Amino acid sequence: MIGARLMDERIATLYRQGSIPGKVFLGKGQEALSAALGMHLIQPGPDCAGDVFAPLIRDMAGRLAFGETAVDIARVQFMRLTGDMRGRDGNIHRGNLNKNILPMISHLGAMMPVVCGMLMARRLRGDLGISVGATCIGDGGMQTGAFHEGLNVAAVEKLPLVVVAADNQVSYSTFSDRTYACASLVDRAIGYGIRGYSIDGTDADACLRTLHEAVHRARAGEGPQLVVATLLRGSGHGEHDDASYVPASLKTRFADSLTRYEQTLVAAKVVSESDIIAWRNEATAAIRSAFQTAQAEPEPTVADENWQCLSSQDIAQTIQDWDLR
Repeated sequence: MIGARLMDERIATLYRQGSIPGKVFLGKGQEALSAALGMHLIQPGPDCAGDVFAPLIRDMAGRLAFGETAVDIARVQFMRLTGDMRGRDGNIHRGNLNKNILPMISHLGAMMPVVCGMLMARRLRGDLGISVGATCIGDGGMQTGAFHEGLNVAAVEKLPLVVVAADNQVSYSTFSDRTYACASLVDRAIGYGIRGYSIDGTDADACLRTLHEAVHRARAGEGPQLVVATLLRGSGHGEHDDASYVPASLKTRFADSLTRYEQTLVAAKVVSESDIIAWRNEATAAIRSAFQTAQAEPEPTVADENWQCLSSQDIAQTIQDWDLR
């Protein structure tokens, strides 16, 4: 959570300085929820296919928990040739298929059918095993057709899917009372015939407990799990948005998840304030080093780039696979 907050703050500073092109979206206030999901997923390894993770624009904490490194992030932010996206894409749609982190297509429900498709492909190949697919969504994204269609298929097929929905009170600048009419988004789980959970997204311990149960049940073959967390987006939709439309009365209703957890741990004498300061200093040094490393690396040269999405070997293997069918 600390690493994600400080990484986001560093990216925001570089964006304001003009060092990062495009747009920047921060996960401030959603670190507890995102980190809890990433921590409970299995990373791929030599003898393990691992879980599939499709993070969205506010999932820095989940990405770090699932194995993305600070230098991975810095390279993509600076659009370096050494980065996961090889400088071809902006800083938002980053991912690494070798690490089972899917590049985001859109935060408006588009990743739901992609994750379902990957789980179906594994099932059809006979190598689904205990794999879980996970994706995140905001309350606004839950209103899209792609989200509904993907979750409906997942429910019918009883896919091991975990959906983490952050009901952060506002879809860009549209508030929840104009976005959905049900009392809570978790009520929709009943309609899909899946298990739903409703939690306080600012409570890190509640997030850990609930995501542990949801991932465990999905892995055990109990079908899709929908976790809806209530919280408040701690910044604008992106750094281009000052969120001046969010009333002070709404801001006072929700705690900041990172500050709340630090205070909880200190009060319980689990850690000391000096421990937290040390962790912040350690994360700050690692982030500074990562951006220094990335900044010194080459940018892509457009004229020299091979713009194939797949390598020649990948294409040949695909043709062979289809011939065998």
